[in-house]
Amino acid sequence: MYKELIINDTEHETRVALLEDGTIVELFIDRGDDSNIAGNTYKGKVQRVLPGMQAAFVDIGLSQAAFIYVDDVVGNTDDQYEDIFVTKDDERLVESEMEEPLPFSKRRDSNIEELLTEGQEVLVQVAKSPIGSKGPRVTTNISLPGRFLVLMPTVNHIGISRRIENEAERMRLKDMVNRIRADQSGYIVRTASEGVTEDKLVKEMMFLDNMWKKLQKKNNTASAPHLLHKELNITLRAVRDLLTDEADKLIVDSYDAYNAILIFLDEFMPGLKESVELYEGQEPIFDAYNIEVDISRALKRKVWLKSGGYIVIDHTEALVAIDVNTGRYVGKHNFEETILKTNLEAVKEIAYQIRLRNLGGIIIIDFIDMEKLSDREKVYNALKEAFRKDKSKTNVLPLSDMGLVQMTRKRIRKPLKIMMCEPCFYCDGDGHLLSKQSICYNIYREVLREAMDMVGERFTLRVNPEIAELLHGEESKTILSLEKKLKKQIVIYPNHRFHIEEFDIFEILKS
Repeated sequence: MYKELIINDTEHETRVALLEDGTIVELFIDRGDDSNIAGNTYKGKVQRVLPGMQAAFVDIGLSQAAFIYVDDVVGNTDDQYEDIFVTKDDERLVESEMEEPLPFSKRRDSNIEELLTEGQEVLVQVAKSPIGSKGPRVTTNISLPGRFLVLMPTVNHIGISRRIENEAERMRLKDMVNRIRADQSGYIVRTASEGVTEDKLVKEMMFLDNMWKKLQKKNNTASAPHLLHKELNITLRAVRDLLTDEADKLIVDSYDAYNAILIFLDEFMPGLKESVELYEGQEPIFDAYNIEVDISRALKRKVWLKSGGYIVIDHTEALVAIDVNTGRYVGKHNFEETILKTNLEAVKEIAYQIRLRNLGGIIIIDFIDMEKLSDREKVYNALKEAFRKDKSKTNVLPLSDMGLVQMTRKRIRKPLKIMMCEPCFYCDGDGHLLSKQSICYNIYREVLREAMDMVGERFTLRVNPEIAELLHGEESKTILSLEKKLKKQIVIYPNHRFHIEEFDIFEILKS
């Protein structure tokens, strides 16, 4: 499979698209605000401790306070959690690079009030960027990623990327890292380390160790809240984390970004400079690679399948619901075959859309009901297989008797729709408007209410042009009924500036 990174870099926004055989599968967006701060390290101040939730709010200098769970607080003694490795929902440490199973930090013998107090200054790192009304989630378990290694100075653990499958190579790397590390700091050995020499790992260890010492020095002198260390921008992060072992080529449309990438590669990965290309075409780069069309499609509620079936994707506050329908597809042989074929086609599109839209949390998929157990198993196995390439951790449960699949997918960053869209100012995010007929009847009732306090000889209605057309046509009986009931004339004026649900009622006094 041929993979490319396409980067569209402008002053106000940077977009990074990962393409697999010419099709976009992941999209990363950075607009220079607080929406993408995962990996940043802050000196924060504890605002409030919540014993009932075993968590605390930490001021890190943003508009929203950060949230920290007891599980993410390092104890005061060095050996209390010596052999603990904490896995974080972090764009930088993709789960596909972590060996499994890994122990999690569980503070069953500690309470949050024993570890944190209001006003206390703490060194924290953003594990999850803010999403919607939720502030960022932070941890005191710091991790600093490089090309080959990830330094975890607060834990004593050596982990090897599960993508390195050769057992002899895994043991070589683990023994090497254990031998050359200067202290008991933990390390994750990344996929790019496969086959590297010891001197390269030593150099990177020194680099990461110096970074940690500088960060600690800043922490000792800065006053909270304060940003101590900022993660690489999205372009260089893509180079470090994706070009290394995810993509075969990187194409960027900005000369400044192109030079920054080459300087970065010169220092850390000179062998990859040949993989970088500056796009100089007249057509916008995302148009040239047909990416804009796929992004627009990923923002729509309904997605059509090639067979004529379709899926509907709905977001709620707590979960994502996906519904599969046969649509225009009628099949060729029998009903059961039609349903199975539609469901199997939907599986591929669902896995693709979930990854591209970056949907996370609880996801419920309503497949078309299948009577045969063998058909259900085919769909379930196909769904599990479709998520094998997904870097985010997923857990898929078997189909229920009603054809529902319950699954979870780890949230890493904001869903594409939340990043690029905002609630409709017409319907306030409801997703629906009153039907034109309902609006006409609302007008009828409102005129009756207003008439009780009006003494004029006639009424003037100002409405949206579409409603005016309806009141003059199909719903003219509504107006005639009002005129008969009130014994007054009603004059209708269309107003192009009116929202479809908006209307005004005026009385006209006798001149």
